[in-house]
Amino acid sequence: MNKINYSLETEKIIKSNKREQAMPSLLLHACCAPCSSACLEYLYQHFNITIFYYNPNISPKAEFDKRLLEEKRLISEMLPNEDIEVLEGVYDYDEFLEIAKGLEDVPEGGERCFKCYRLRLEETARLAKEKGFDYFCTTLSISPLKNAQKINEIGFEVAEKYGVKWLPSDFKKKEGYKRSIELSKQYNLYRQNFCGCVFSKKEEVSNE
Repeated sequence: MNKINYSLETEKIIKSNKREQAMPSLLLHACCAPCSSACLEYLYQHFNITIFYYNPNISPKAEFDKRLLEEKRLISEMLPNEDIEVLEGVYDYDEFLEIAKGLEDVPEGGERCFKCYRLRLEETARLAKEKGFDYFCTTLSISPLKNAQKINEIGFEVAEKYGVKWLPSDFKKKEGYKRSIELSKQYNLYRQNFCGCVFSKKEEVSNE
């Protein structure tokens, strides 16, 4: 089966929305400032964006807080004239450990990561429905280490569950990842060397 070009799907939705008078609202799940940078640069022209920082996978709490502060700083410096609110999700690392049970030794990018995608996307979908957003999406697909096909599969599944529209994406396409690196340098963003959870950190250390 041919893989879907989710980057092209994003463009189709944006083009279709241009026929409407009002700019649609988007709840954008963000994992960190570097990943958000190129996504925001692209999306803010087409959506009224609210950021949802919900990442119970990140450990320790100091790392979670550091990434949150960088997210807020990026928005204030890169898009100072845009009214982009940052909603903070509940930090409950035990919730992540619960979904990772039995998968602790699975290599990065496997089933544990898929469950982590679902944890964060489901909460984003729930909140998007509760607050009446037109769409929800995530910055996760900008990373070449993240499975964009799986992210979108899960996105569509939870969209159907909660009755809110998923914005399909593969933000790494069209040099999106390269642009995120450029913006990270431009704004001197903190770029972590591991995804966020203790398992990814251990894997990073073992590969050094």
